[in-house]
Amino acid sequence: MANRIRRVLVANRGEIAVRIIRACRELGIETVQVYSQADRDSLPTRMADRAVCIGHSRAAQSYLNPRILVGAALAYKADAIHPGYGFLSENAAFAELCAREGVQFIGPRPEAIRMMGDKAVARRLAAEAGVPTTPGSDGTVADAREAAAVAERIGYPVLLKAAAGGGGRGMRVVRQPKELEDAFRQAAREAAAAFGDGSLYLERYLENIRHIEIQILGDGHQVLHLGERDCSTQRRNQKLIEESPSPVITAEQRARIGEAAVRLARHVGYTSAGTIECILDQDSGEFYFMEMNTRIQVEHPVTEMVTGIDLVKSQILIASGEPLGITQDSIRLQGHAIECRINAEDADSDFAPCPGRIGQYFAPGGPGVRVDSHAYPGYTIPPFYDSLVAKVVCWGRTREESIARMQRALDELVIEGVSTTAPFHRRFLAHEDFLMGRVHTRYVQDCFLARRERAPHETA
Repeated sequence: MANRIRRVLVANRGEIAVRIIRACRELGIETVQVYSQADRDSLPTRMADRAVCIGHSRAAQSYLNPRILVGAALAYKADAIHPGYGFLSENAAFAELCAREGVQFIGPRPEAIRMMGDKAVARRLAAEAGVPTTPGSDGTVADAREAAAVAERIGYPVLLKAAAGGGGRGMRVVRQPKELEDAFRQAAREAAAAFGDGSLYLERYLENIRHIEIQILGDGHQVLHLGERDCSTQRRNQKLIEESPSPVITAEQRARIGEAAVRLARHVGYTSAGTIECILDQDSGEFYFMEMNTRIQVEHPVTEMVTGIDLVKSQILIASGEPLGITQDSIRLQGHAIECRINAEDADSDFAPCPGRIGQYFAPGGPGVRVDSHAYPGYTIPPFYDSLVAKVVCWGRTREESIARMQRALDELVIEGVSTTAPFHRRFLAHEDFLMGRVHTRYVQDCFLARRERAPHETA
């Protein structure tokens, strides 16, 4: 490696920490796992070469404290920090602190994180790169009056979105002018509470859309795209199922959106793994840029399964100054992969979180089945963090085979002691609309779950 990384501090927890440790081990790199008091007995602390407690169970006093993390890296002589996803993974100030202290941040440059982290700025940069964006404001809107003027110009319904946010927080759909003032106030308040920034921008709200995202890799010399993931199966903007390739994307559309994603990444000088998120208007067939995630994604295994490219190892090698060693022409999508996020939630009780102690635990296996998890028998899921327990990923030569394998894998999966979303996935994967690819981003909450609430004794 050009800038040999010998020891990595894993600045995250759960299944992504396990994933990073495994990638490092295959590269012959030592790992230092940080953990909060709640994660003292977690699987990553057992797998890493060393483990260090960094503070209280509350994330603000541990995983979200950049100085503690960098201090731990320096104390344990780690050459680099891998932030995983969530927490500080898209925090430009954290990446800058790493650089000042001489610790390699495994991810993009701080400038790219900052530019793409501001959703309004990202929209402008996408337009500059020739990437289609939905009609909307040129940047943030100062107040409800300015938002109303933009809405009048582009037409209702419109979508208010937090410039600094994601995950559905600070977001409101406005269908009529009389709703806008209250919606603006609520969205700004929620954005300020969630992200410390109440700035909003506005765009036209499209009803019948799919969520399509393009995986990219940049090494400082070239940027490649690795096909798309279809993340349209969501509930309240939280992804539930992801698959690649999309069942509704043509080869021509894939090439077009892939080329657009590469143009944008080149425009901002992007390095490392990243994801360009878009919406597909199923009525018109047009794509529009939504945002960019400057980190590894939860659903990255889907792309790994259809391309054979290890994205986490690629991140580490790029941070070491190594070229990708592949070209766009060498990337081929083989077969079909689907991922189900298994959360410790009760889907029959409005997806309420269900932390607690796991009794029996058995992960499925067999041909084409991968499980990324930090669970084990006797593990206690803490109430302080994301409820993700496992990601079950299945590959097949066709979409039909991958779905059949997923059904079989979910039947094998055993997680006792806590409620999980596995039963929901079993039901949804068997539903005709999913099997036929007839879903959109609001399908789960507006159709599938609503139908079950109206007739709970019937199978949806």
